[in-house]
Amino acid sequence: MEMQNTSVDIRAINEKIERESAFVDLLHLEMNKVIVGQKHMLERLLIGLLGNGHILLEGVPGLAKTLAINTLSKAVKGSFSRIQFTPDLLPADVIGTMIYNMKVNDFSIKKGPIFANFVLADEINRAPAKVQSALLEAMQEHQVTIGDETFKLPEPFLVMATQNPIEQEGTYPLPEAQVDRFMLKTVIDYPKLADEQIIMRKNLMGSFEKINPVISLDQILSARSSVKEVYMDEKIEKYILDLIFATRFPDEYRLGELAPLISYGASPRGSINLAMASKCYAFIKRRGYVIPEDVRAVVHDVLRHRIGVTYEAEAENITSVDLINKIINEVEVP
Repeated sequence: MEMQNTSVDIRAINEKIERESAFVDLLHLEMNKVIVGQKHMLERLLIGLLGNGHILLEGVPGLAKTLAINTLSKAVKGSFSRIQFTPDLLPADVIGTMIYNMKVNDFSIKKGPIFANFVLADEINRAPAKVQSALLEAMQEHQVTIGDETFKLPEPFLVMATQNPIEQEGTYPLPEAQVDRFMLKTVIDYPKLADEQIIMRKNLMGSFEKINPVISLDQILSARSSVKEVYMDEKIEKYILDLIFATRFPDEYRLGELAPLISYGASPRGSINLAMASKCYAFIKRRGYVIPEDVRAVVHDVLRHRIGVTYEAEAENITSVDLINKIINEVEVP
């Protein structure tokens, strides 16, 4: 009897999610007016937005990273700000500062560019640790302290940080503990030839269509609570935990050969974010329940920055993605 009850619930959840996720297609259509191809990046931005997480994007310059988050902010009718990280940036340049106001003979607060729904932290690895930690604290706490006052950041609040993989001179690599705070790390590649032809034509013509807001910030916030209702079976939970634990104790998963290649495995943030991203992915696919394919679709972006590779692995040119692939192929799918 109980079994039947659950299936009714799942059907109800599924119908609800199908209704509530209708805006996803609208959003994709709107963003595709300006962004050509890059479906993977757009989906990851949506997962970050719905899962209340932040995204680290890695890719060479000129792949429409700034354009993507700017377009998303217009389509969602949110505020957007871009912070170009440089070696001389100060924490106050990000979060804001106290300014002496001569008229009133007192200090007033000038809020920094972090006070926006969508914040692009461009080339985050160019700024020193102090600035990075100011940004990461804001990401974690959703609030900042200026002087002795604490201010809440607007909701939704999504940080997309970019990292340029080529120029490593004069950059400050992000510490592991800070990288772990990003829900996803997405690597973007060059566009396909046919897509690039369209990009080239559109740019030469200057014929980009205007982006219209297709969804409000309140709708995003209510979609977030709907995402939490997406049904996740215990078998899927176990699958997620097996994937995470295989990064920590490869021997227990018939993956003994990975032990000398992994210096540290994914933290509990890994399992929380993998579960959350899987639910968001199911929601984007307009489904009210999570299937193993959802987990496999997001696992690379959730874990790529959460597994440490040893010198031995580096010497053999083995990356964290290779390790994830081996784990996915070995861990039993429910």
